[in-house]
Amino acid sequence: MSDHPASGARRALSGIRVLDLTSAVVGPYAAKIMADHGADVIKVEAADGDVIRWIAGPSPTPGMSGKFMHLNRGKRSIVLDLKQPRGREAVMRLVARADVLLINMRPQAVERLGLDYDSVARANPRLVYCAMVGFGPGPYRDTPAYDSIIQGGAGVAALSEMATGQPRYVPYVVADRTVGLMALNAVMMALFQRERTGAGQCVEVPMFENMAALMLSEHLYGATFEPPLSPPGDLRLIDPQASPVKTADGYVCLTTNTDAQAFALMRVMGHPEMQTDPRFSTKQARAAHSREYFGIRAEAIARRTTAEWLALLKEADIPAMPYNTLDSLRTDPQIVASGLLREVEHPTEGKMWDLADPTRMSGRDDAPPRPAPKLGEHGAEILAEAGYSPEEIEALAGSGALGPSSA
Repeated sequence: MSDHPASGARRALSGIRVLDLTSAVVGPYAAKIMADHGADVIKVEAADGDVIRWIAGPSPTPGMSGKFMHLNRGKRSIVLDLKQPRGREAVMRLVARADVLLINMRPQAVERLGLDYDSVARANPRLVYCAMVGFGPGPYRDTPAYDSIIQGGAGVAALSEMATGQPRYVPYVVADRTVGLMALNAVMMALFQRERTGAGQCVEVPMFENMAALMLSEHLYGATFEPPLSPPGDLRLIDPQASPVKTADGYVCLTTNTDAQAFALMRVMGHPEMQTDPRFSTKQARAAHSREYFGIRAEAIARRTTAEWLALLKEADIPAMPYNTLDSLRTDPQIVASGLLREVEHPTEGKMWDLADPTRMSGRDDAPPRPAPKLGEHGAEILAEAGYSPEEIEALAGSGALGPSSA
């Protein structure tokens, strides 16, 4: 259990120490949320640091990209060369004091480093070990995986082809972030089980199979049944018109799932006769004839301005909101009122926009989070907590197994 003061006394994960051996997005995202809720997260990096330090946009000083800052606040960084025996020994000493270990290397690499579950569990039987892998057991098991690879393989990119004729990755690392949340859920359940049993366990979260399960649960559609009642693909979602709707001067976002919402829209559009049209009079009929329904909707909405439509839709209690760009999103009145974006002063990067945790918990003490770390910033501090003497830390650094701090 962690005794670091940054843990905070009134946070759900106060006293939980997380050893974060992950990089890029999937693991760091899960670990960041744990840090937001009071966990002491120790980020172990290689000498060149997490790749997201370098490939995610400019920063005032090298290696501190905006995406890295958002994914790694609240953590402490140590640089260890895990290919060296002394580096592995240091990690195992950290493992012995950890509650959770997160790792997203390929299984063969993990075994070569001696960081497989069986090896680390001998050092700490209470450890919750979470491996985020590209693929579970099977022919793809030890092949590399990134978000785009998983999007293409799991059918996410194919949805764009079904709608527009061209396959396209979602321009957002949706697989990494989704599976990161799945890993977090699994770790929380394993910690809860440990409270009951006293024992840790191995948790494996494969990206490909998890994203495939999500895609199939959404889009098997009539092919769920045997024999199939339709081809796979939810018609309402793959229709090319399932997008923000063009107004006279911009776009508006709206959805009508219930009969009450759809009938209200028909009246507001000036087409009350659609309520008795057999193509549109029931939820099932509208789903089967979504292309015709969306076409009538597009023609009607193009005749008024965005402001006019937002007022009419609000009055009719039809779910709708303005269409935002990445620029306008930052000044959206709801975003401003929520305090999501907050200006903070980073010790090395200066003024920056930090993202508050939108989830509210009445039992949480929302103390300011620790800023995202420079590469290796806390190495000596972390090792001292693990029982290393100043002489041992100096020897570790001299051997090259401990990277220098860039703080």
